[in-house]
Amino acid sequence: MIGGENTQNGKVPLRLQETFASLKHYNYRLWFFGQVVSLMGTWMQSTAQGYLVYQLTRSTAYLGLVAFVGGVATWLFTLFGGVVADRISRRNLMVITQTSMLALAFILGGLTFANIVRPWHVLILAFLLGVANAFDAPARVSFVMELVPREEMTNAIALNSTMFNIATVVGPSVAGLTYAAFGPAWCFILNGVSFIAVIVALLLMRIKMDVQPSRRSNAVAEIVEGLRYVFTNRLVLSLTGSVGLVAMFGFGLMNLLPAWATDVLHGNEVTNGLLVSARGFGALISALMLASMTRQKIRGKLWMVGFLVAPAALFFFAWVRWLPLSLAILAVIGWGMMMMTNNSNALIQSRVPDNLRGRVMGVYALVFNGLIPIGALLAGGVAQKLGSPVTVMLSAGILLIFVVVTWIFLPEIRRQE
Repeated sequence: MIGGENTQNGKVPLRLQETFASLKHYNYRLWFFGQVVSLMGTWMQSTAQGYLVYQLTRSTAYLGLVAFVGGVATWLFTLFGGVVADRISRRNLMVITQTSMLALAFILGGLTFANIVRPWHVLILAFLLGVANAFDAPARVSFVMELVPREEMTNAIALNSTMFNIATVVGPSVAGLTYAAFGPAWCFILNGVSFIAVIVALLLMRIKMDVQPSRRSNAVAEIVEGLRYVFTNRLVLSLTGSVGLVAMFGFGLMNLLPAWATDVLHGNEVTNGLLVSARGFGALISALMLASMTRQKIRGKLWMVGFLVAPAALFFFAWVRWLPLSLAILAVIGWGMMMMTNNSNALIQSRVPDNLRGRVMGVYALVFNGLIPIGALLAGGVAQKLGSPVTVMLSAGILLIFVVVTWIFLPEIRRQE
């Protein structure tokens, strides 16, 4: 009787309508489905590349080095990418960056097909991919405001994470199976093909304000203006710094999964794909929860829960040697990290002025994307000396300390609505 009344009154359809509210907009639908396809390919390449590098080198340190090299490009160019995103059409900028990524995927696929790929090839391509990402990320993160009305921005950000994590669930698993059946080259080629979906979606969009009118003295002055806003806004600075910690000591650890699959769980490329997908599954659940709760003013509380859950689950993950339980705990880790980072993104974007959006989100992207490689390099080096389980426990401990610090000294975050 209760269930019938809910359906009759339209409560269930209403909740679904709220969860997927942004999809009623034509431009956002194109963006969502184009990105889902492209990101699946991206995760196929990322998963296959990590396992290929570990097969070629048998070194956790080299896994970290590959991520670190991509991070160098992020540090060098992301702030300039934010300036460009405020000056020109973000759509056109992303068409250029996505086309560049397509070409890089085909190059890696060709080298692998020819059986001449070497670790240094991967390093060079990782750096070039980092350059493309440095200009792509600020435009991509701030592009949501051109696709939906401001009142649906939080929902759109949550759905952005949903599509990202759908890809995280499907892409690595498909990569593991494809790698085992046909080899890594096909993972890279399929990634290249997948970029066509998002490029076509961008070209089909009807954007009213395609060019961003931002003309100031010079790029450096504009970067300084964006940095000044971040450093003088206590909430934005606190959220950005916290995201950086999770990027370094949480997301950075994920580069150890190929070694974890092989050395700790005694598995293979399929095991590696399942581990990456499990984290993505938890993050997907988190993103869907946020999308359905955008009208409830509890973002700060959810942020705090996610910040606590992720390191606690990481600590338990370090002790587990049974694959099913490892997958379950990775899902919890993914849930916590996504709950924290998604709410950080939404809270920052709801406050930043439109004329500074590209630059402020460029700082955000620099911190997030730039500290993941540093975390990966540190994790790889420590794991080489002390082993992967000890590395995970140390990272979990550092994050838990910062959770306590945040609770005591930054109570305003958990009070955010």
